[in-house]
Amino acid sequence: MTDIWPERKRSKVTSLIRGKGNKERQNKITGWRTHLPLPGKPDFAFPKQKVAVFVDGCFWHGCPKCYTRPKTNRAFWDRKRETNMARDRHVTRQLRRQGWKVIRIWQHSLKKSPDACLNRIHRALESAYSMSLKRLFFAL
Repeated sequence: MTDIWPERKRSKVTSLIRGKGNKERQNKITGWRTHLPLPGKPDFAFPKQKVAVFVDGCFWHGCPKCYTRPKTNRAFWDRKRETNMARDRHVTRQLRRQGWKVIRIWQHSLKKSPDACLNRIHRALESAYSMSLKRLFFAL
């Protein structure tokens, strides 16, 4: 399909487009992807370093600090929480077997101490990077 604007006009229009809320450069975290076809569908994945990040909701995943057991339909919610937690463990094991580093962050941690969460991700990325360099060095 041909463009409706001449090249100069298209360039001007494209230059005016700005992203919203994209702060990964501010925190110096780049290279992440979403929607990768990985077990458990991580919220963020860094394919080059093989680091998967999950942000687990405190209610849905049974946070030991925040989870409050509902007063009604308790059997259903207990079963739901236990199923979610078992699936989390299974997905973590599955990804680790595939060579991925898995980071699970509680929703409350992200709200209360985002810097600590960012530091965990930074450390995992640096560790994965240094491990890949070691493998490369020893392969030579």
